[in-house]
Amino acid sequence: MSKPSDAMATSPAIAAAQEVLAIEARAVTDLIPLIDAKFEQAIHIILQCRGRVVVSGIGKSGHIARKIASTFASTGTPAFFVHPAEASHGDLGMVTRDDVFLALSNSGESAELLTLIPVLKRQGAKLLALTGNADSTLGREADVHLYAGATQEACPLNLAPTASTTAALAMGDAIAVALMRARGFTQDEFALSHPGGALGRRLLTLVRDVMRSGPDAPRVSAKASLTDALLEMSRGRMGMTAVVDDDQTIKGIFTDGDLRRAIEKGRDLRKTAITGIMTANPRTIGPERLAAEAVEIMERGKVNQLLVVDDGNRLLGALNIHDLFRGKVV
Repeated sequence: MSKPSDAMATSPAIAAAQEVLAIEARAVTDLIPLIDAKFEQAIHIILQCRGRVVVSGIGKSGHIARKIASTFASTGTPAFFVHPAEASHGDLGMVTRDDVFLALSNSGESAELLTLIPVLKRQGAKLLALTGNADSTLGREADVHLYAGATQEACPLNLAPTASTTAALAMGDAIAVALMRARGFTQDEFALSHPGGALGRRLLTLVRDVMRSGPDAPRVSAKASLTDALLEMSRGRMGMTAVVDDDQTIKGIFTDGDLRRAIEKGRDLRKTAITGIMTANPRTIGPERLAAEAVEIMERGKVNQLLVVDDGNRLLGALNIHDLFRGKVV
């Protein structure tokens, strides 16, 4: 592969992109030393909230506010976005004294938000503000003000909200993660709010949801011949068969790999007992374990199949990597 030319490496587009990323990265890192007791106070207020966090902003700040509300809601902090203009025309009725109102405005002087302050104060809802100006009206009126601005926008005119919205988004994520840790928010709780996506499938799907059971799980008796095992493998189409005793307790597993090794050793396939060439003590998993754990076991053991067993090591079913693909776990 040829290296990029010097002209390409220093093109105006590349230089502009690098400058934007540097400015926005600096806007975020500049917030780090500003995380102090006020941040802790804001976290405490939200943790004590008996209602919901209502997030609001206008323009570009409104788009960031929507994302912050979504992040809160999906990580254990009940929240929703309300448009400040709609709020002043009736939607403010969604806010109660038990709620926390989180207002975003870089200037801290957005008229649509300032109109709401007297009503919020009268209702008794707590007001948190994320702005780029602590001395703004919104900053002064808030119960807690958190700085989330930037000394320079990435816009060459220093006008379009770019670095400042990046900083506000990062501060919103910082609040959300701090709340997650304070609540001890778990992976299972996260999955419950993401049931429809890939994350939900990976976190909620159990082995029993994707395994093959009954006659669909290939098995032969420990007394079976290699020929019997090959026929069962062919029927089951899983590239393996479990080997069990009379009460279905696992004695071993016979796979395509075991067959290849038997052929390489010159075994007489018509006379060989399955117990002589099977793999004893195979990897197993319980039906109530997460399917994602089955993936991890397969990857660690470099195998494509697992036997599913009960607490007594009796065969309940089987699954292979294709079952996990069909279940959209991988």
